[in-house]
Amino acid sequence: MSEALKSRLGYYLGAQRWFSGKGRDSTVEAVRVLAWLGDPEADARLAMCLVDVTAQVGERAVSDVYQVPLSYRTARQGQIEGAYIGEVETEDGALAHVYDAVHDREAVALLVDALVGRSMPAPLRAQVVEPQDTDLSGPSVVLTGEQSNTNVVVGDRLLLKVFRRVLPGRNPDIEVLDALTRAGSEEIVPLIGWIELVGDADGEPTDLAMLSEFLRMSTDGWDLALTSVRDLFAERDLHPEEVGGDFAAESHRLGATIGTLHAELAASMPTATWGPDEMAAVAVRMRKRLDAALDEVPELAEYAERLGSLVDEVTGSVTAMPVQRVHGDLHLGQTLRTMRGWRIIDFEGEPAKPLTERVALDTPVRDVAGMLRSFDYAAQSQWADSLGDHQLAARATEWSTRNRNAFLDGYTEATDRDPRGNDALLRAYEVDKAIYEVVYEARNRPSWLAIPLRAIARLVGADSATPGGSS
Repeated sequence: MSEALKSRLGYYLGAQRWFSGKGRDSTVEAVRVLAWLGDPEADARLAMCLVDVTAQVGERAVSDVYQVPLSYRTARQGQIEGAYIGEVETEDGALAHVYDAVHDREAVALLVDALVGRSMPAPLRAQVVEPQDTDLSGPSVVLTGEQSNTNVVVGDRLLLKVFRRVLPGRNPDIEVLDALTRAGSEEIVPLIGWIELVGDADGEPTDLAMLSEFLRMSTDGWDLALTSVRDLFAERDLHPEEVGGDFAAESHRLGATIGTLHAELAASMPTATWGPDEMAAVAVRMRKRLDAALDEVPELAEYAERLGSLVDEVTGSVTAMPVQRVHGDLHLGQTLRTMRGWRIIDFEGEPAKPLTERVALDTPVRDVAGMLRSFDYAAQSQWADSLGDHQLAARATEWSTRNRNAFLDGYTEATDRDPRGNDALLRAYEVDKAIYEVVYEARNRPSWLAIPLRAIARLVGADSATPGGSS
């Protein structure tokens, strides 16, 4: 691959949301073409490429591998100019215009056709859960919400997810969806198949992309929740249960869906039981995250002692804790409301965590705590635009409390296990999530830092409230 293309890819990567090397001294070390798709004589050829990047982080160099499929065109494509990487000379001496292929409809069609037809050239391999008849004649649209990967709607009913930062080993999203799709789960969006880079004799494959159904008539759970909060704020003098946009019934259904999902995960994937030693290790990990956050966010200092005490309560909180595969990054933005109920998406876990942590067994309480924090975020993020309005602050608290409790009630009915039965454990996991949020906001959205800080203040000071109502 030419030095000119490496240089242009370096500029392109630096402008992408999914590139974690922004703000660092990053260098493209190599561009590896894994395989070509498409007729060599045709105008749209697809090169499946991996880009090796080294970034300087303090005193050490960090290496990452990113996937940038490249579309080679004989002429400029004005409709996808934002994905233009540059003009390069090909091996036969011709000039080609190169684009990030996920934005090129013809290149995407080549990739999806090769996947569903199991015709990927070596060293790539297509894995198909169930054969599909696909119509690739329609448009493809890149969705803008995803930050760590790229999602492309293909035609009317397909969704292609291209993993950007790639690692050897099975991607958790594929692993979980494969198991649940084969089990007939109705709580997910079914997986159709995926593309992997075959490893050597002793190596694991590297997952590059996955294809699932696209639910066109669905709505993001976060958007629905925000609409409900805005309806409440517009009334001002009414309580959540008195407003037409009351969300509690949906929160109850969502709780039941998550409860059913956890049962399906336990039936389809490995499980275990944690004893006192494992719970003590959980507390140690939470303590480390707290200590790191205290070093980075000075505003946490006044809560340090009480936060430490809540985290330490995990030790000895249970003598035998069932653990299993969980979602790992559950919040309202990972849910879709469809005509037939709620669906849960994106089982990759928190992208910043190592793969070993994202696939580790955990208690379902982690997912429950994540969703409780998400309800609070939905309410508080709307009030953040009206700081000082105490009436709206009260309404935000009422909305959060009502929907958190409705979610927990739905979860309890579906599982016969009330997460509120162990206040110390639930509160500690919620504190751990809020600490994560504090660090995230301090790094990315300082104007939102007050939202998780208010939650922490309530969690450490709520001496009589239950976790389900401590909003």
